[in-house]
Amino acid sequence: MKLNKRELIALGFGSVAALTLPALPAFAEGEKAAARIKEFAGGKEPVAGKVALTTPEIAENGNTVPVSVSVESPMTDDNYVQSVLILADGNPEPGVATFNFSPLSGEASATTRIRLAKTQNVVAVAKMSDGSVFMDKKLVKVTIGGCGG
Repeated sequence: MKLNKRELIALGFGSVAALTLPALPAFAEGEKAAARIKEFAGGKEPVAGKVALTTPEIAENGNTVPVSVSVESPMTDDNYVQSVLILADGNPEPGVATFNFSPLSGEASATTRIRLAKTQNVVAVAKMSDGSVFMDKKLVKVTIGGCGG
């Protein structure tokens, strides 16, 4: 195989670029997501209940996974949801979205689409006005090519 001058230069620049690029970030394991939950919850341990997280069991396209979250609350001045954090524990950065609410919101619910790098847990953590913290977790299987397995 004989290379011309242009191909040699391109090959040389490509080799240098490949060697000098920083390594790709490591995927967040449960530790990074747990630290983010602890920070959001102010050190309190979230308990199951009040939060309803809705995700597909199998996502055929990890680029646009629909996620809905709702929190049981009267949304009065004395008792309301302050904010909800959504995390994906297998993404390079687990924090996906934060939704803030007030008593004027009427209800604490939100819907969005998120990107999942691989099969992983999606977690919703709700912080209430009284300082209590609740969560729900769902495993979402991300298939490659929509094969459903």
